[in-house]
Amino acid sequence: MTASRYAAKPWLALLDDAQRAPISPAESLVHALREAPADRTALAYFDGRITYAELNELTDSVAGYLAAHGLRRGDRVAILLQNSPHFVLALLGAWKAGATVVPVNPMYKSGEVTHILKDADVTALVCSDRAWESYLRRTAAGSPVRIVLTACERDLQTRDDTRVLAFERLPVAADADDLVTVARQGDKAPEGRAPSPSDIALISYTSGTSGTPKGATNTHGNIMYNAERQRTGLGLPEAPVYFALAPLFHITGMVCELGACLTSGGTLVLAYRFEAGVVLDAFAEHRPHYTVGPSTAFMALAAHPSVTPDHFASFRIISSGGAPLPPALVERFRSGFGPYIRNGYGLTECTAPCASVPPGREAPVDPVSGTLAVGVPGPDTVVRIVDDQGAEVPFGEQGEIVVRGPQVVPGYWRRPEATAETFPDGELRTGDIGFMDERGWLYVVDRKKDMINASGFKVWPREVEDVLYTHPAVREAAVVGVPDGYRGETVKAYISLRPGAETDPDALAAYCKERLAAYKYPRQVEILPDLPKTASGKILRRELRSRSQPSQ
Repeated sequence: MTASRYAAKPWLALLDDAQRAPISPAESLVHALREAPADRTALAYFDGRITYAELNELTDSVAGYLAAHGLRRGDRVAILLQNSPHFVLALLGAWKAGATVVPVNPMYKSGEVTHILKDADVTALVCSDRAWESYLRRTAAGSPVRIVLTACERDLQTRDDTRVLAFERLPVAADADDLVTVARQGDKAPEGRAPSPSDIALISYTSGTSGTPKGATNTHGNIMYNAERQRTGLGLPEAPVYFALAPLFHITGMVCELGACLTSGGTLVLAYRFEAGVVLDAFAEHRPHYTVGPSTAFMALAAHPSVTPDHFASFRIISSGGAPLPPALVERFRSGFGPYIRNGYGLTECTAPCASVPPGREAPVDPVSGTLAVGVPGPDTVVRIVDDQGAEVPFGEQGEIVVRGPQVVPGYWRRPEATAETFPDGELRTGDIGFMDERGWLYVVDRKKDMINASGFKVWPREVEDVLYTHPAVREAAVVGVPDGYRGETVKAYISLRPGAETDPDALAAYCKERLAAYKYPRQVEILPDLPKTASGKILRRELRSRSQPSQ
């Protein structure tokens, strides 16, 4: 590697030889699955285990069922399930049948699901029996759905941990078939439908934190590139154990947990949904090597009364993504439990990560803004910082982050205008503001649309939030701009407190005033029991902003 090439891409100097090496991923996770060791455990779910051989047979049968019921190559299959083996059976079965999967947040309400089912023109739906009986039957009645499989997520294990599985099995509906029964029928997968890298694997709808969700078209090639980059770049042992902290319906969980696990022939530990006590028990039982999740999940784990350093003793790497990672949390977590949380950055539109902190390195903190670097790009990925006219800005100067690489999706599902706007010439315009230092470390300042204009001064919420996270009483923080008759906008902070901690809004405002410029500190502070979040753990500033709007 020559000095001139480092000058063109300075971040390459921060990667070791293995991380700089080109990769040759399999065509899809379906192909990777067939190559995995047959007798190795693929999925662990409480006390349930499924080997790779069993996973192949079960998903072949799901694919055969779907094909026999009229599912054609390229049709869409929506999956509304939590982190359980049922999600994986449905996903791989749909791909073996040649379908495109539409992962849907199971927390969505009827109107949100209706939009996705119609927008993606969904043919088949896989969901929990409870969701089907409670609202999805009515929702699907007005949609293109004509094949329905339901699942009770208490199946495929017998421990029945009531902290997360506190529901009853329901009789199989007359207008649906049972997923596990179908998987055990022994049907053969249809021939000639194995996906190719250019086929659309997922239509991943954006979280909707800033408007109506759009479907990003993640190809099998997009997924395999990032899954293989995870596998080769993490330096995990043979047959690694991954813990699914991020939900599988989110692109981070899909790629960095499930995808990376299947490409490495590892074991994926599933625990239905996030509950701190259940997660800690699973850490102690399964001794995972890797996990990735939002900063809010690590805050919750650190605050649990039974947590000890031993819960994290088996981890080789812990990563964070999907929500901003405050530097104060990284240090608090390391001093209390040992592991260093490695930052990362990505979007649905670039199939999870496009930058991350390499193993063996620690992300620097910008001395001016206090922002923690999100990492460095990989060798096949180009990240640039551009101004409003699209011209590249110098090192250290803020601008919009744009990304080009094998993980960037070709566009949005049936949205040519949005595709042209967001992906000019195939390059992703992220809408995030950031900068890159001279060594190649990338820093994300904030979302472009979240910038607060207080009396003509720019205030980035992340900077204020990072200061709030250094306060010993603060568990969660979110900052938004609210209308102000004098300043136009002013800064408001929403806070939740750590267990047993006490403080008041005036004290928090004063704390920030001592550490920030006069126009940046929050004039308003509101303390809530918890802040609203997406299922992936991202704090919903939009909800907090609307909470602060004056009544009409």
